[in-house]
Amino acid sequence: MSKPVLNIGIVGYANIAKRFIIPTLNNMNQFNLVGVASRSKEKAKKISQELNTKLFCSYESLLEDVSLDAIYIPLPNSLHYEWIKKAFTKNLHVLVEKSMACELDQVIELNNLAKEKSLVLIENFQFRFHSQLKFIKQLLDDGKIGKIRNIRSSFGFPPFSDQNNIRYKKILGGGSLLDVGAYPIKISQLFLGPEIYIKSASLETPIDKEVDIWGSALIKQINGNLTSQVAFGFDHFYQNNLELWGSEGKISTSRIFTAGPEFAPIINVETNNTNDSFKLPPDNHFFNMLTYFYQQIILKKDIENEYQQNINQARLIHELREKSHE
Repeated sequence: MSKPVLNIGIVGYANIAKRFIIPTLNNMNQFNLVGVASRSKEKAKKISQELNTKLFCSYESLLEDVSLDAIYIPLPNSLHYEWIKKAFTKNLHVLVEKSMACELDQVIELNNLAKEKSLVLIENFQFRFHSQLKFIKQLLDDGKIGKIRNIRSSFGFPPFSDQNNIRYKKILGGGSLLDVGAYPIKISQLFLGPEIYIKSASLETPIDKEVDIWGSALIKQINGNLTSQVAFGFDHFYQNNLELWGSEGKISTSRIFTAGPEFAPIINVETNNTNDSFKLPPDNHFFNMLTYFYQQIILKKDIENEYQQNINQARLIHELREKSHE
């Protein structure tokens, strides 16, 4: 029996959708891209012609399409809550860009709604599905660096040349914490487990900015002594790394979060006696992530775990904000 093809729509024509998600969807048998909605009529017409899809001149008109099974939301953070909730009223499964919403209570509400309706709700951290992460976890399982002692992770880049960038706008849910800070917070959970908390944190909002521009935190296990040190920001020398320090060695990589489809990651493993570098083949984590989204809709195997992950991620972001004010 052939597997069903799911109809998916995209709310907004963000750069990530244009560069990665749409090309990937168009090369998958599991999905049919119904269309991309834009609030600009002229832009909507252009998108429809370029992609050979239906014309949607508003987000509302896309959600009214009864053929849809799911939507992808790459809108600014402040609009996620509204459009996820509206998608649920149409019984649509949702893949949304990080961060899921701007406030913890919003994320809790959305996941409770998803659970009530048995709908899939996934926050798009595509690095979760890259083969380099699986390779690193296997190194740990094989005891290559002994017992893990500490995690360090950083994600940051130089200032944006466009001062009107949505990441600088408070009303649009901008700020480094919700944008780049979300990544090292997420990866900390993948290695320390979900039962962790923010022990200390710093978050800097310059006097000439509306939003936080950089920050850092110490994350600690609730029932253990392992910690994760995270740092992030918009005004930094570029960093995109993960370091796992163990009792007998260290694992590190410099493109943990954004190893695109053409990029071949390099994993460094250092011990007292060896210093090895493993060059891995490129992997399309967008394809892997969308495949996972499809499987969850069809099988609903891990949707409860996704709800818990979503809420835990929002809790840690909330705690970091709170701790930074102490």
